[in-house]
Amino acid sequence: MDSGQGKLMILNSSPDKAEIDYPCSWNYKVIGVDAAAIQNAVATVLGGQPYILTPSRSSSGGKYHSLNLETVVESEGRRNAIYAALKSHAAVKMVL
Repeated sequence: MDSGQGKLMILNSSPDKAEIDYPCSWNYKVIGVDAAAIQNAVATVLGGQPYILTPSRSSSGGKYHSLNLETVVESEGRRNAIYAALKSHAAVKMVL
């Protein structure tokens, strides 16, 4: 009997990326140590672009905070640019 060990299961064999219709609403989870600094980072990255930023969770020790960011992106390039700018900001530890 085969236990399945050593076998690779391919769930999606399509080489195409998921199709996203732009413009669309996009959500990011932004994580850092200072919630106010994260808020400032989001404001800096998005400039005058409308967005909604809501608290998500804090780590059990209170060291890390996450905020949910929702905004409209016009293209894949803009979506990726926001992600990259947030990820490279000093106040941000991680972007999901």
